Amino acid sequence: MILPRPSLLPTLVRELARRDHVARQPEPDVIMNDPAHVAAYAESGRADGIMAAANLFHSARASLLVQDCNSVLDLGCGPGTQLVQIAELNPGVRFVGVDLADNMLADARRYSAARRVRNVQWQRADICALAQFADGSFDAVISTMTLHHLPSREHLDRCFAEIGRVLRPRGALYLADFGHLKTSRSIRYFAHMHRDSLPREVCEDYERSLQAAFRVEDYRAASARLAFPTQVYATFLVPLMIIVETPDRMVLPGTLQTRLRDMRQRLHPRYRRELDELRLFFRLSGLPADAFR
Repeated sequence: MILPRPSLLPTLVRELARRDHVARQPEPDVIMNDPAHVAAYAESGRADGIMAAANLFHSARASLLVQDCNSVLDLGCGPGTQLVQIAELNPGVRFVGVDLADNMLADARRYSAARRVRNVQWQRADICALAQFADGSFDAVISTMTLHHLPSREHLDRCFAEIGRVLRPRGALYLADFGHLKTSRSIRYFAHMHRDSLPREVCEDYERSLQAAFRVEDYRAASARLAFPTQVYATFLVPLMIIVETPDRMVLPGTLQTRLRDMRQRLHPRYRRELDELRLFFRLSGLPADAFR
């Protein structure tokens, strides 16, 4: 979400002026099992890739929620880039990452082994039917950039129902994903804004993801059915990203906050600016706390 100048302004005006939304287009089932897309997606979040800023933002937000947790379930872990970073930051917590794509899980296992991360287990599971997990078996549930892969609003509701079932009473929740934009032109703008520096597969996947994203209203309706309080936040002015979370449970330990600040400082200046813009847009929308301050 690095903001290019000066062409962003017409996109913002178009989104704010439009009342209706372009129809949601679910993603093709085969994409996340395609080796080229898996490799491109994985690398974009590693080694200071284009997703490094967003990943660090989500790792910091999730860390605020899991400080007093023993077991955490990550829905749609993909190639493990995000979850491995969260697990490294919180070594005393046991994480379980689930995904339906075998190629993604294989990549996640290789990556966590290379990083010598021992507090994560990887399992194949449908996030709308988590039958292998008992009621109230996790202290927290997290998910980043996954829910837009669900085929329909009904699947989103079923996923939220499973979240409510496997999460223990007074558990923690952190969900983040793309938001549905109003026009196809805006979707193409954001999806291809970095086409000069990104693999074609990543731009194409980003466009499909934005086309498949759910609306803020969808998340509000789904979270309203949960038996515990949540808050829905969207990036200021345009809902390019949405967060659903329970209230922050604890402040971060000083050592972890220092580590997050160091990780921010080590980002390429371009990605550090993206991280700071993401922090700003969510702060303007009312998101409490900032792990980097």
